[in-house]
Amino acid sequence: MTDDFRSRAKLIPKGNRYEDFQVGRVFEHHWGRTITESETAQFSTLTLHFNPHYYNAAYARAHGHPGIVANPMLVFTTVFGLSVEDLSEGGGPFLGVNELTFYQPVYPGDTLRARSRVLDRRLSDTHKGFGIVTWHTEGLNQRDELAIDFKRTNLVRQRTA
Repeated sequence: MTDDFRSRAKLIPKGNRYEDFQVGRVFEHHWGRTITESETAQFSTLTLHFNPHYYNAAYARAHGHPGIVANPMLVFTTVFGLSVEDLSEGGGPFLGVNELTFYQPVYPGDTLRARSRVLDRRLSDTHKGFGIVTWHTEGLNQRDELAIDFKRTNLVRQRTA
């Protein structure tokens, strides 16, 4: 075939834009994720986070846990990642996380899901075509218990820019 496939490709925009984020809107992020024992050990090793709670079951049990504890930063990045498709996949720089709180340990075999609520939005004064949006994201386990929450802010592209 002599046709370059790129000439036939159709760009399909992904994600939400600034106009989609009305204050109070709640997103139930549809993908959940089960944390495994191997990924918490690998995550801890790759990030040089050598707390034995995250890869030594006997040590974790000696400190009151039923087994290995999932690395909290793995929990954070997992919950954050679950929100990306709805909140920031449309493009725009990440501006930060505030008020990050861990409420209880997460263990291998726990399944996390996320939901986010729009807290605030305003047009950017310095970046034309963008707005600044802040969300409150919660990570819940399979028993609907709060495991983590945080506030997150992004620049978000306007649809009408």
